[in-house]
Amino acid sequence: MQYSSKDKIEKNYDVIVVGSGLAGMTLANKMARDGRSVLLLESHNKLGGFATWFKRADNSHVFDVSLHGFPVGMIKTCRKYWNKDIADRIHQLKSVRYINPQFDIETDFTKEDFIKVLVEKFKVEQATVDAFFLDLATMNFYDNSKMTNGELFEKYFPGRSDITRFLLEPIVYANGSNLEDPAISYGIVFSNFMSKGVYIFQGGTDLMISLMKEELLKNGVDIQLQARVDKILIENKKAVGVVAKGHSIYSKAVVSNSNLKSTVFKMAGAENFSPEFVKKTEAVRLNTSSCQVYMGLKKGESIPFIGDLIFTSEDRDFSTDLILSPKVGSQTFSLYYPEMRPHLEPSYAIVSSSNSRYEDWKKLSESEYKAHKEYLIERALSGLEKIVPGIRAKIDYIDAATPLTVERYTLHERGASFGTKFEGLDVSMNMHKELSGLFHAGSVGIIMSGWLGAANYGVIQAHEVDNYLSRLEKASV
Repeated sequence: MQYSSKDKIEKNYDVIVVGSGLAGMTLANKMARDGRSVLLLESHNKLGGFATWFKRADNSHVFDVSLHGFPVGMIKTCRKYWNKDIADRIHQLKSVRYINPQFDIETDFTKEDFIKVLVEKFKVEQATVDAFFLDLATMNFYDNSKMTNGELFEKYFPGRSDITRFLLEPIVYANGSNLEDPAISYGIVFSNFMSKGVYIFQGGTDLMISLMKEELLKNGVDIQLQARVDKILIENKKAVGVVAKGHSIYSKAVVSNSNLKSTVFKMAGAENFSPEFVKKTEAVRLNTSSCQVYMGLKKGESIPFIGDLIFTSEDRDFSTDLILSPKVGSQTFSLYYPEMRPHLEPSYAIVSSSNSRYEDWKKLSESEYKAHKEYLIERALSGLEKIVPGIRAKIDYIDAATPLTVERYTLHERGASFGTKFEGLDVSMNMHKELSGLFHAGSVGIIMSGWLGAANYGVIQAHEVDNYLSRLEKASV
């Protein structure tokens, strides 16, 4: 059932899930299917976490915040852990483009096409390309290699910043990875993205989350929106419930789909963990944040098909600092044509995304913040105008979101759009070994970031929670 925001929940549950990102929702759905009683609590007024949307101008414009593409594996995950209807709506993007001072390339983003481009466009020996992709394919989470992304590219393509840009730039936008991150984080994610192209949910995030909500309720998950959890209840080193809106709700296990550091330091309390675990959690680096500019075309206006996803940059060279620069030299345009939402009146929406640092926005005064948002919007318009001349005159709605916007609506510390760096995964996976019954699922460790990574991590943690509950049941017999 769905509780109203004013309801006082008196029931006890097997599992309480704090936060309804894709990890939290997928975990809740699987556990309910497996016969567990589940309560899903969400602080916002709708489910989805960063997989969300909003409407403007009397609902004539619908904007997807993070529906910019995910791997083919999302089809299998949705079919197995959600339903066939959701899985069948996942379609492949037709065209991914790169436009920058070093090259102008269009690809279908498959492994076969990337090999062709590297050999024919960048003139790399076939044997080198084959060795590179073999190296990616054999990487696994348990490797002890200390090689960074930068070292990986230099090993196979020395001195080729153009190839580094071609290979890494999409992943920077997908999960915040950079040249200094472990190569394993790049290898696993890029292999997934490259296997069979980039996919998207036809119908929009709003339809997808609506269908997921129906499935959750059908399977018996209880849901309460606008129910911010202030505290996770800990008794005798065991999670026994939560405090939401000043009211205690009890359960056998608690799963946090909130920010990793917020879970430990704000909700559970550092005093309940060992000093070693606290130190390890303190050392976890939060990933970078992002900005978006949302542009809606006037009713009756249109643009030709120019690609689904366009990575653009005016920077002569590629570097982590330039990608994150407040000057916004690099940005990605996601284009949503009328067929994106065929059930609605034909409309066009364009979302510009750029990676950014939280601190670059947090330090601004109110007037500086407003001015930089206007600068961000102008950079999006000027960049788009080079691809679609005359586009300004066709737009009747435009607004921007910043890392502070992300922080406000998702409660992610520092507006971390992509969760944590690689070391966050170890802390997340071992939280229940510190406090019995307390689990974490969400965007951690880069490889568990993005839509597919988050959903799959929810499945992984659902198994852990179920094993824990089974042990409790056996012990009570």
